Amino acid sequence: MKLSKLSRTILVSSLGLVLATLLTSCEIVTIDYLFVANSAGTGSSTSGEIQTYDVDSESGAIRNGAPSVSSGGNNPVAVAVTADYANLYVVNQASDNVVHFALADTGVLTQKDSITTSASPNSIAVNTAGTYLYVVSGPNPAVLTAYSLSGGTIGSVAAQATLSIPGYAGDTLAPTGVTVLANNNAVYVTAYDQSAYNPGGPTTSNANPGWVFGYAVGTGGALTPATGNPWKAGIKPVALASDPTNRFVYVTDFASNQMIGYTIQSGNVLNFMINGPFSAGSEPTALTVDPRGKYIYATNGLSNTVTPFSIDLATGTPTATINTTGSQTTSTDTEPVSVVVDAALGRFVYTANYLGNSVSGFRLNADTGALTQTQATPYPSGSKPAAVATVPHGNHSIESVTP
Repeated sequence: MKLSKLSRTILVSSLGLVLATLLTSCEIVTIDYLFVANSAGTGSSTSGEIQTYDVDSESGAIRNGAPSVSSGGNNPVAVAVTADYANLYVVNQASDNVVHFALADTGVLTQKDSITTSASPNSIAVNTAGTYLYVVSGPNPAVLTAYSLSGGTIGSVAAQATLSIPGYAGDTLAPTGVTVLANNNAVYVTAYDQSAYNPGGPTTSNANPGWVFGYAVGTGGALTPATGNPWKAGIKPVALASDPTNRFVYVTDFASNQMIGYTIQSGNVLNFMINGPFSAGSEPTALTVDPRGKYIYATNGLSNTVTPFSIDLATGTPTATINTTGSQTTSTDTEPVSVVVDAALGRFVYTANYLGNSVSGFRLNADTGALTQTQATPYPSGSKPAAVATVPHGNHSIESVTP
C-alpha cells in the first residue's frame, strides 16, 4: 500500500514520539531504594513482606525494584537501616521478633539472623556507629533493650531498662517509639499509660498519660536514666525523632493533634520548647527530621495528610510550612502511618498509607520545606503498609548536608 506524503509525515512523527519515549525511559536514574514493610503479602501469603522500589532521580516517582521478600514474621510495624546502608532490620510485632537483612548495592535483601523478644516489639532504632540496636517492647512489661551489633549481626543484650512512671509502678505502660541521638550518647523512648488513658473504657490511674523517657549511653551500652526522667509528653505520644545536631527532640501526640518539642540540655535532660506544643493534623502518627535538620514532616492518620514544619535552627521551634496551594498540609492516601525523607539527596518524601495500601510521594522544596506531589502518586503497595525506609542507590554518592 502506497502512503501519501501526509500519511508518511504522520507515521514518522509517531515513530519519533515512540522512540523518544523509549529513550527517556532508558535515561531514568535511580537514586534511592525505598523499602516498604507490608503487614501481609501481595498474594495469598499472610506473613509480612518487604517490598523494594526504585526512586527516580528527576521525578521522585517509584517503580518496582528487586523482588519482595518475607519479613521473617507476621505484622511488621517498623524498620531501621544502619548508617552505612548495609543492613536493614524489621520488627514483626505479631511474631515477637526482629529480623536482620543484609542489603546489597542492587537493593536485594537477604535474611541473615533474628532475635525473639519477651513482649511484643513495636519500634527500633540503630545508632550511627552501628554498634547497638535499640528495641522497645511491651506492655507488661514495657522495656527498652540494647542489643550489640557486629557487622550488622544482632548479638547479645548489652543493656536493658524497664519503663516505669514514678509513683505509678503498677500502671500498664505501652511504649510506642524510640530514637537515638546522632552522637550515640543518648536514647529516648515514648510511652503512654494505658491505666490512665483508655478511650471508651474505665481508667484505674490518675497519672499523666503521656511520657518520654531518656537514657545516657555509657560504656558497653549501659543505659543510665537522665536526671528528671521521665518527662510529660501529652496524652498519647506515638512517635518521636531527634535532629542531626543532637539538640532537639520532637514527639507526636496522637490524642491531642499536636507535636511537642523539647530542647536537650546538659546530661540529656529535656526541657519543653517555648510556645509549644505545636498544632498538627488529626491524629498525628509518625514524624521524621530531614537530613539537613531544617524540616520536620508529620503524618496525620485521620486527616490523611502530611504536615511540613520548618525548624528555627537557633531554638528548634517548628513552624508549619505553607505550600503552594496555601495549605499547611498536603494530601496522602488513606491513613499514613510512616514517613521518610530520601537518603541520597533529601529531595523527596514518602509515606506508607496503611488503609490505602499504597505509598504517597512528594517533592521537597529545599528552600522552604514545602511539599508537592510526585508524578502518579499514590503508588500501589502490598496489604497494610506500616513502615518505610530508604537507602542511596549503590552507584550514587550521598550529598553532604549540614544544618
